[in-house]
This record gives sequence, C-alpha cells and structure tokens, in this order.
Amino acid sequence: MEIPVLAWQGLVILAVFGITLLIATYSTYAERVVAAFLQDRVGPDRAGPYGLLQPLADAVKLFTKEEFFPSGANRWLFVFGPCLAMTTALMASAVIPFGNTLIFGNGTEIRLQAIEVNIGMLYVFGVVSLGVYGIMIGGWASNNKFSLLGAVRAAAQAVSYELAMGMALVALLMVTGTLSLREIALQQYNGLWNIVYQPLGFIIFIVCAFAETNRTPFDLPECETELVGGYHTEYSSMKMGLYLFAEYINVFVASAVMSTLYFGGFSFPGEHLLYDVLLKSQGELFAHNTVTILGTITLFAKIFFFIFFFMWVRWTLPRFRYDQLMRLGWTMLFPIAIVNILLTGAFILFFGK
Repeated sequence: MEIPVLAWQGLVILAVFGITLLIATYSTYAERVVAAFLQDRVGPDRAGPYGLLQPLADAVKLFTKEEFFPSGANRWLFVFGPCLAMTTALMASAVIPFGNTLIFGNGTEIRLQAIEVNIGMLYVFGVVSLGVYGIMIGGWASNNKFSLLGAVRAAAQAVSYELAMGMALVALLMVTGTLSLREIALQQYNGLWNIVYQPLGFIIFIVCAFAETNRTPFDLPECETELVGGYHTEYSSMKMGLYLFAEYINVFVASAVMSTLYFGGFSFPGEHLLYDVLLKSQGELFAHNTVTILGTITLFAKIFFFIFFFMWVRWTLPRFRYDQLMRLGWTMLFPIAIVNILLTGAFILFFGK
C-alpha cells in the first residue's frame, strides 16, 4: 500500500522533533566534555562508557527530585513559565530545512523539512521572541526578587539584541529577496554562500545569537554572582530541567539558522561534480538521493561546529557587566547593523545582486 505524502510529512515532523530533543539531550554531555577539555581535567566518565549515559542519569535525577513551590508563588504561572519556554524552543526548529528532497521509486517527493512557509525567518523570530515570556512569567511567579531581577534582565536583553539581529537579517534579505529558509538555502546551492556577501551581518547575527540564547558572556539573567540563580532560582525538579533543556534547544536552533542563512545550509563543495558522476553511473534517482543525504550530513556537521563554538566561548570568555552588555547592544551593534544595511543597499545599487 502506498503511503500518502501527508503521512510521510508527518514522519518528517516527528523525526525533526526527536532529533531536536536528542541533540539537546546530548548537548549537556558535550558541554561537560568540552569544558573538561578546555580546562585540562577529567570530564564525565562514571555513567556508562565514556560517560555517555550521563544525560540519562541527569534525567533520572531531575524527575526524582522533590517538587518545590515557593511560599506565595502563583502555582499555575510557576508551572506555565518553563512549559512555555520549552514549547517555543521546540517550535522554532519546524521551518528549518535539514535537506533538499528525497524521491522514491513511485515518484513521491518528500521535503526534509517539517513545515515550509514563505515567511520562515519571521516565524523563527516570532517564536523565539515568545520564549522570553516563559522566563518573565517564571521569574515573576516565583515571588522572589532575585528571580524577578533575572526575568527583567532577560526581557531587556532580548529586546535590545533582537533589534540588531533583525537589522542584520534585513541586510541579508536585501541580497536574497526572500524570507523562506528553504529558498535561501537553495540560492546558495548553486552559488557562493551568503557569508561572502554578508560577513559583517554574520558577525552581528552570531553575537546577538549568544545574547538571545542567554549564553556566556551574555548569561546575565542567571548570573549566580549577583542573582543567586537568576530567573530559575526557585525552581527544582523537572521544571528546572525544562528551562535548562530549552536553552540547549535554542542553541541548536540558532546554530541551524546560522548554518542555513550564511553557510549554505545543506549545500557542500563539489556537490555538482558528485551529482554528475553519480548521474552517469547510477541514474538520476540514486544521484539525487545520495547528494541529498550527504547534504543533510553536511548541514549537521555545520550545526555541530556552531554548537561547539557556543561551548568554546562559554568556557573561554568572562561574563560582561550588565551595563557593558546594554552598551554593546545599543551603541555598537545596532548602529553597525544600520551601516551594514546602507552598505548592502549601495552595493546592490551600483553592482547588482
């Protein structure tokens, strides 16, 4: 019996959901390994061979810890905060194209993307912007001044750096002419990667990505030296786990978006030559599917590099002061992003796309 296209697409959606969770799970393990390597010490090595079962041990620990509700906390919002943070983080990966298409013998063509919309980047921005509400709600519902300060910091930081990130994206859209992540990836499939056209925009984007994911040196919302534990001070058990898990999912999504926007997505050097060779020897179907699978592997290699870069920076650079963080966003990145738009416009005007 032939499986309908919608059923195949449903399987792709489940696969994207599962892969996102799996990568976020083992990012916690990778964080420990990278930290141990950079600090010249032994990393996780007790739970399973090479410590590979450490994420499972963490899950057991979080599920079995005592459920704690602070006195005077709003119980419904206290639970809703981490749930919202986790939900918005998972939703963001839906529009990322993890490959081109797979073609089956009966002619069925399946996109390796959960959902294709022509406003993919607007969708990502909108969903990621909602994630800060999870932090705000959790911090406010905790009935703790340190938590509230962390939540307010998170909101101010998100607004400040979304502006510069949006301006960097505007310059890229002037070059590509589309908001669809799939179209942006396919445009780089037959030409130069966008990092060649937008090097300054990429630098702005990646700095803002650190701030949006609350990663060091921009982890001021959970600064333990000033705010005990920040917005999740009062959280324990799996509610705490959802906040931590959402951060790693956001790192994965940010890495996937940067790989797609600036580094060709699922394209790789020599793919046309490989396709021509396979086309002559094995036929069009085999050639197309092989290049698609290799493209997906290449995209994940790019994503893993950026995840490693996030971790490398965390264990290398010291945390900013809050005034330094805001000054960087408003007086440096935002004006530079506007200048980048003007330079991009001038380049298009005089030299064409």
